[in-house]
Amino acid sequence: MPPAAPSEAPRVLPRRAPVRAAVHPAAWWGWALLLATAAGRTANPWLLLLVAAVAGLVVTWCRGDEPWSGAYRVFLFIGLSAVAVRMAFYVVFGGSDGPTVLFTLPSVTLPDWAAGFRLGGAVTAEGALAAAYDGLRLATLLVCVGAANALASPRRLLRSVPAALYEVSVAVVVALSVAPQLVESVGRVRRARALRGNTGRSPANLMRTVVAPVLHDALDRSLALAAAMASRGYGRAAGVPAPARRATGASLLIGLLGLCAGAYALLGTATPAPLAWSLLAVGAAAAVFGIAFASKRVPHTRYRPDRFRALDWAVLASGAAATAGTVLSGVLEPAALWPATNPLGVPELPLWAAAGIVLAAAPALLAPSGPSPTPLPPKGTP
Repeated sequence: MPPAAPSEAPRVLPRRAPVRAAVHPAAWWGWALLLATAAGRTANPWLLLLVAAVAGLVVTWCRGDEPWSGAYRVFLFIGLSAVAVRMAFYVVFGGSDGPTVLFTLPSVTLPDWAAGFRLGGAVTAEGALAAAYDGLRLATLLVCVGAANALASPRRLLRSVPAALYEVSVAVVVALSVAPQLVESVGRVRRARALRGNTGRSPANLMRTVVAPVLHDALDRSLALAAAMASRGYGRAAGVPAPARRATGASLLIGLLGLCAGAYALLGTATPAPLAWSLLAVGAAAAVFGIAFASKRVPHTRYRPDRFRALDWAVLASGAAATAGTVLSGVLEPAALWPATNPLGVPELPLWAAAGIVLAAAPALLAPSGPSPTPLPPKGTP
């Protein structure tokens, strides 16, 4: 009798790696804007540095390996440049004065038609510190926007906008993805230069080997995007009657104008707070009604809608904690949010605002990045 064939050993499938929790892009943008709102309500350097640190921590732990994930570094450099430019403006044009004179530059007073600006003059420590606070606040706002660019997927954001705003949303998403795409193009060109042994850093060499290829790559991407959008019907004239189109446009216009009027009244100082909040609520309600009314009349289909989950609401709540803490500190200790630079002194740390900003780092624990799932090998592979 022939020997029995050995039994085939069971094939062990590799374990899939944990998948990164995908947070909704609108949740990331809401978290970043709430964090930026907290930064815009204070000039305390400790709070501003804490906001930048929280944004950097969340980006480090939650970003993936997509092309737009490297945008945070670019916005960080832009923020540092904003601080340097603000300091240079103070040195050249003057500003806040103080008793502690660091050095004196030759001064020229401009005529009255130039509002009496002064060029040069005494540079004081108090004025330089006030300029540094202003520049740091602007840099922190830019860092928050960079964090949103690095974390939010523009493709998912495009799928989540209302149907009535699909044309405007395409333009906005393309504009938001410019910086990440430029970062990716610059990195690809730098790697290609290194492989060819071209490591020169002169301006002429950079112009030939970096600027021109990056612009050419951006043009190619734009043409490919335009062709893809045209093939999918963007910009088409839908078969909607003229009265319905006019009603849709009017409802959208009224809603957006009401929202803008409410936001302007809230940000201004002349309108009382209850009236400003009422205008904002009425404007937001009109905008929601107009968008909902217009979306029903736009022939737009959606495949597998991207819904908000509990994780997305938790990310938004963490950003709202930063804003709530800053507002509470503004009520209890307003002087700590806007520290005085004359006389010189170390600013205090508002505890409520600091606690709210620390809570904004919760997405680093709620949605940490992880490796993508590894594909299974084909059947029969040992």
